[in-house]
Amino acid sequence: MAGVVMTGFTGQAYSMRPSNPTISIIDRTVSGKVISVEDNQGIPGVSVVIKGSKSGTNTDADGSFKLNVPEDNAVLVFSAVGFTTQEVPVGNKSVIDIILASDQKILTEVVVVGYGTQKKSQLTGAISSVGAKEINEMPITNLGQALQGRAAGVDVTQAGSKPGTVPKILIRGRRSFNAGNDPLYVVDGIPLAGGYEDMNPNDIQSMEVLKDATATAIYGSRGANGVVIVSTKRGGLKGKTTVTYDGYVGVSKALDKVDLFSGPEFAEFVREAYRATGGYKDAAGNAIPTGVINAEADAKVAVLGGDPNVAKGIANGTSTDWQDLVVSTGVMQNHSIGVQGGSDRTQFYLSGGFFRDKGVIKEANFTRLSLRANLDHNVNKWLKVGLSSYMMNSTRNGENLNTYGMTINQNPLAVPFDENGKMIFSPTNDALLTNPLAELVKGAQVDELKRYRIFNSIYTEFSILPGLKYRVNFGPDFVISRYGRFIGGQTNARKGGDAQANTGNAIQFNWTLENIINYNKTFGGKHNLNVTLLHSIQRDRAEVYSSSVQGVPVENQSFYNLGAATTVFSPGSGLVEWSINSYMGRLNYDYNDKYLLTLTMRRDGSSRFGENSKYGNFPGIAVGWNLGNEDFLKNVSWVDLLKVRAGWGKVGNTGLAPYQTQAFLGRTSYAWNTSPAYGYRPGTIGNADLRWESSATSNVGLDFSFVHGRVQGSLEFYQTNTTALLLSDQLPGSIGFGAVTRNVGETRNRGIELGLTTNNINTTSGFKWTTDFTFTKNTEAILSLYNGKVDDVGNGWFIGRALSTVYDYRKVGIWQTNEADAAKAVNSEVGQIKLKDVDGDGKINANDREIIGSDVPDFSGGITNRLSFKGFDLSFFFFARVGNLIRSEFHRNNNALAGRYQQMKVDYWTPNNPTNEFPRPKSNQEFPVYGSTLTYFDGTFVKLRNVNVGYSFTPEFSKKLGMESLRLYSSIQQPFIWAKYRSKYNGVDPETTGLAAGGTGITPATMVITFGVNAKF
Repeated sequence: MAGVVMTGFTGQAYSMRPSNPTISIIDRTVSGKVISVEDNQGIPGVSVVIKGSKSGTNTDADGSFKLNVPEDNAVLVFSAVGFTTQEVPVGNKSVIDIILASDQKILTEVVVVGYGTQKKSQLTGAISSVGAKEINEMPITNLGQALQGRAAGVDVTQAGSKPGTVPKILIRGRRSFNAGNDPLYVVDGIPLAGGYEDMNPNDIQSMEVLKDATATAIYGSRGANGVVIVSTKRGGLKGKTTVTYDGYVGVSKALDKVDLFSGPEFAEFVREAYRATGGYKDAAGNAIPTGVINAEADAKVAVLGGDPNVAKGIANGTSTDWQDLVVSTGVMQNHSIGVQGGSDRTQFYLSGGFFRDKGVIKEANFTRLSLRANLDHNVNKWLKVGLSSYMMNSTRNGENLNTYGMTINQNPLAVPFDENGKMIFSPTNDALLTNPLAELVKGAQVDELKRYRIFNSIYTEFSILPGLKYRVNFGPDFVISRYGRFIGGQTNARKGGDAQANTGNAIQFNWTLENIINYNKTFGGKHNLNVTLLHSIQRDRAEVYSSSVQGVPVENQSFYNLGAATTVFSPGSGLVEWSINSYMGRLNYDYNDKYLLTLTMRRDGSSRFGENSKYGNFPGIAVGWNLGNEDFLKNVSWVDLLKVRAGWGKVGNTGLAPYQTQAFLGRTSYAWNTSPAYGYRPGTIGNADLRWESSATSNVGLDFSFVHGRVQGSLEFYQTNTTALLLSDQLPGSIGFGAVTRNVGETRNRGIELGLTTNNINTTSGFKWTTDFTFTKNTEAILSLYNGKVDDVGNGWFIGRALSTVYDYRKVGIWQTNEADAAKAVNSEVGQIKLKDVDGDGKINANDREIIGSDVPDFSGGITNRLSFKGFDLSFFFFARVGNLIRSEFHRNNNALAGRYQQMKVDYWTPNNPTNEFPRPKSNQEFPVYGSTLTYFDGTFVKLRNVNVGYSFTPEFSKKLGMESLRLYSSIQQPFIWAKYRSKYNGVDPETTGLAAGGTGITPATMVITFGVNAKF
């Protein structure tokens, strides 16, 4: 009998030993052995399943198996991690031996590297990839959320829970004080002039993060802070059109509230503040001790009995929770329809999206409508054209409003409504405390930002000769923004005064034109060469207009009829233009897929810089060695990929604002007799020698994959030195100018990154478990400033320390009753903050300040686990940041301990409660002396960022519904936050804070529960 021939992944034919013919009987035993094509050794743990049933087994330690097969027409499915799945008809055979080929996806996976692609096995730079699986794994509103914890070396920080808020993204730490630390975003080959917040994440196919200078050097002066390359979905070649619908609807809820004093607790807090200053006395003038309530003493305190409304609240035991009155359940929904298809000549992808997030505060919401059309067409064998067009309209309300912050300071002894249910505008006699609910009356407060954007990427590609291509990219980007602000008379800001309104408009047009030549050639079968040459020009023009008025006669006109106002303030306008002219060359060479070399050079000229230094050169070099392809490892079956690489490169930073190199004029007012007159004087000092900040990065990396992909990942070590910092060098005030911008100073970043993926379990029963893990440790350091290696204490800049460092006194407790003399010796008193005497001289002065910490974490990381079983899938993602310092402005603004306003509930000192946590309240001080020491907290946290559970129906069931596939799922985002900052110190969210942790503008941390569907037709 002739042997059966099978074809593996590589196209090589493998023979399957013929078996002896047998007579078909019920439940006969089929046995055999599964071996690997690499070493002809048996493969243990291979799943052998009868197709269409639950019956199956696994191969044993030497690759052998036995299985009862009920019928001749059965088909056996052989599958294992790291190998291509094969299906074999049983027929009348009783012995089936099979050779499995390795799944080469690990080695042949293509990664976008900027102006081209490369196989993963040939990469020499530090690049992290996030694919559609990670992007679609949880309901996200922007691409920044998809990067958090998924790409090593990328620090993504949530900026709050307000709808439309965009996370802050840093790649390998901060390098610059003034030139910006935001990465460059490139969408479908075109660099974005603005941010990424306008993108619909459902359109994204993959994201590559270029981290080291050898990878980012091709973007030259814009690659200093890393590059995020976004590739959107394209059409297919199947000749079949598919329609997909991805949608979810959910609710958002505040995780918890700020813990505030109850009504009675607040009253006692106020009493203690006045006791401390001798202001809480009875009718005879006798001081009332702690813990004793006296009606006559209450009546003398304006915040308590001195206010009839509050006195009534004390008598009634009122305890109004103002937070509950403004916090509600939010609603989030997203709907996206995509149409994808094509033929050998034409491929297309069309999509439409609708996203709306109504936050937990009534005033805040965000809506985005989007349309996308991606088209690729082969005109003939040598000409290809394509278009990526994205249109977006978004509306954001409430970005600058904060009713929630007002509720934290509102007196809990007051009530929001009178006996008739009518809202009370001023619940107390305090003129600064109006009713927060007045802010939520429709039309009372309007804060609206509208954006319209059309972003395009158009290309034409010519195949001139075999391996030689010429491509032209053109990317016009048009943005219109309109901001409208209205503040009605019955609001806290106006307190019954005239209404105010203002508007701002911006029109921005940015275009990029690129000419790219790409040449690929293989010599002698082992020498592979790729050359890329580029000329690029990018120009940007932005016009801005603004106007502001007071005395809007009809408040429901909002900001739409400014000319009717009684007072029109001076209008404003401006024009900002800049351009970049660039040349780039890159050479990639490899010998026999063993030895790799990448050489890059880019030359950029920017209109932002001085006449003497408009152009800069940015080189890069990287080498790689695929050890896994060497003879001494080639036959080691458990090594799929083992590659060592190293590189060095230099890139620049164009974060300097346009025209900053030039001298500006400032307006001056004069008195011309009795009439005003205006003139101009020199306002700033220009510097024609200003140039790029320059970042040089050395990077060593290890890429690996073991045991047929069961363990794979990358390990990186790097150091980046940034020189010629754009700093304001201070000048003597006597010359008439405070500072001049110069290129001085140096910073350094060192770090280690690990990205790891493991395939933990893959059983015959269909149970699978995989894990993705990322780890990042980055250390910032200032090496020099404008005076060399000299600290700048005023700005908090210290040689050898991070760019943002807290330098202050350190609280060591509260002065206790038995320490009265020691407290007096340092000009303090019992019940107040006790500081560390650093120099031990018995005095507290500037010499006792020390470095408290910085917002740079010791390390951060994320871990994602994915489990699946017979259509069910479950994933959960944890993210952590460890060892950073929080400087919480939220605690400064809401822990004044002055006794006038409601505040967060703290364990404050009294003679009956000698705590060391917080000082005694005092009514005669706005904030405690040395109160800044109460705002520093350990920022360590662990978040359960997302839990997603879903069920994918079988293809047979989906077809009955007229679908190719159908998946239903539910997701919970951020259900738990573990952090001492929250559990012990009443903080809202340790992630949204940064070094200056959200002041009055903060909103509650939220949990989002969604229910969604993924359907394909």
